[in-house]
Amino acid sequence: MCLYRQVRNVYTRCGHGVTLPDEEIKCDLVQCKFSTTHPKTCKPPSCRRTCWQYRQFPQQYSPNINALCPQCSSSGRT
Repeated sequence: MCLYRQVRNVYTRCGHGVTLPDEEIKCDLVQCKFSTTHPKTCKPPSCRRTCWQYRQFPQQYSPNINALCPQCSSSGRT
């Protein structure tokens, strides 16, 4: 199933976090209505019975980066 990936980078040198825009991850399942391989001819009501109608829960990542955040970096903070 298709899903969204949510990433929030945490910069350990300044303690700030930066949330990136959600990224849509497409699957290749024919039965997923959000997939690029889902047939255009698959229409309700049969599509609702046979195909995934919802995306999975989003993947959430929060990597710790040993650096300053972009804002602190650009302000010349060390």
